Amino acid sequence: MAAMGTVTHVTKITHHSAINPSSIFTSCFRNSLVLVCYLVLLLSSTISPSFGLSGVGEEGENRGSDLYPEILRDEVVARLHQLGVVSDGDGYLERTFMSPAAVRAGNLIREWMEDAGLRTWVDSLGNVHGRVEGRNASAEALLMGSHLDTVVDAGKFDGSLGIISVLAALKVLNINGKLGELSRPVEVIAFSDEEGVRFQSTFLGSAAVAGILPVSALKITDKSDVTIQDALKKNSIEITEENLLQLKYDPKSVWGYVEIHIEQGPVLEWVGFPLAVVKGIAGQTRLKVTMRGSQGHAGTVPMSMRHDPMAAAAEAIVLLESLCKHPQDFLSFDGHCKSFSMKSLSTSLVCTVGEISTWPSASNVIPGQVTFTVDLRTIDDMGREAVVYEFSNRMYQICDKRSVSCTIDRKHDADAVICDSELSSKLKSATYIGLKRMTGAEIQDEVPVLMSGAGHDAMALSHLTKVGMLFVRCRGGISHSPEEHVLDDDVWASGLAILAFIETQM
Repeated sequence: MAAMGTVTHVTKITHHSAINPSSIFTSCFRNSLVLVCYLVLLLSSTISPSFGLSGVGEEGENRGSDLYPEILRDEVVARLHQLGVVSDGDGYLERTFMSPAAVRAGNLIREWMEDAGLRTWVDSLGNVHGRVEGRNASAEALLMGSHLDTVVDAGKFDGSLGIISVLAALKVLNINGKLGELSRPVEVIAFSDEEGVRFQSTFLGSAAVAGILPVSALKITDKSDVTIQDALKKNSIEITEENLLQLKYDPKSVWGYVEIHIEQGPVLEWVGFPLAVVKGIAGQTRLKVTMRGSQGHAGTVPMSMRHDPMAAAAEAIVLLESLCKHPQDFLSFDGHCKSFSMKSLSTSLVCTVGEISTWPSASNVIPGQVTFTVDLRTIDDMGREAVVYEFSNRMYQICDKRSVSCTIDRKHDADAVICDSELSSKLKSATYIGLKRMTGAEIQDEVPVLMSGAGHDAMALSHLTKVGMLFVRCRGGISHSPEEHVLDDDVWASGLAILAFIETQM
């Protein structure tokens, strides 16, 4: 699909060897007539100079008034760059939970919420809220948002796009005088922590709102032995176990949660489409594998007499790769497992060994211990358990064969989240509407439906309410990097889709 909103004009130039005076008169008359016709069109049509667009929609409305590029594109892009320099790092982007830069970012987002016509506040875990009540303040609320924190050496779009684009759509409604016509309250939340960089505990902000953050989390410490409670207190936020529990929203007061996020992968760029509906978020298991053998001199222990945990680890890692590339070659399901498990595994399973360490880690020593991590993700929870079970069994066989000991610690488990079909359907329709407004033509291509291999605040919010997500194309599929980038017109496309979705709540 060509770049959205791009039109190429081709002018044919013909050279004439002679000029006929009568042709000059004819040309001048024709040009004058064209000018008169244009002036008549200008006076008879509603052309908005602020948008630089014209045209009449199917219902006689000016199509330019639906586009708002100066808000949904230009202002959003400018704010993304403005927020992208609010950092604790010198020369790179870093904002962690309740750091000075995170607090400044929250204050800036709060200003933008008020600019969109929202009532704002900051809760006792640092989440920034903006809310409009609509026509019925007691109705179930639509929650929208994403996170304001970042990884170290981050990109400008992860998290931030999902906050700023929604605020831009609400600002458009506010300018049109339609913000108060919403049939239900709409609340935008900039979550204080999703990445888990500072305290190694993800979804702090959204987990508190969902009511799944244990009170013991307040005592978690960072590398400087500062607790979460201390970090909040330093920023004049007093939190106790009691008011942490009070942060949980009543499920009866919430209609659903929608999150807009960059894809963080290459699929949308590959298929040539700017937006995708998310069908679900992969479940995840993290393992820590420790293998212990016989430490010895690299030059004196014969190969046949070694108990080398490094060789065992290498064999186990290659086994894991084969298992995750071709699960059908390793797994057999009994009557308790459904046939779709194998299909979903084949399309969604990914496994990664991201860390490996040895002791004593010297070039002339056979290591006595090797430790490595396993990150395993798939949309199918039953299949994920089957893969963990199969890997564990086969790894123990490797260790027995090589006469080394093995232990496996499960460090993290999160079940997959399936997005709500109603919300997904509404987001798909809104995508068609937004892209049609942008291009002025019917969209023939099917809106892609993707799985998310990355975790998002929607995972935590799924414990509170139904969730839906919309992905936005990012260049090269690169994320968690300064190279992270979204085209301006893709930002615009997402804003138009969000606006169309919110309009369904009128």
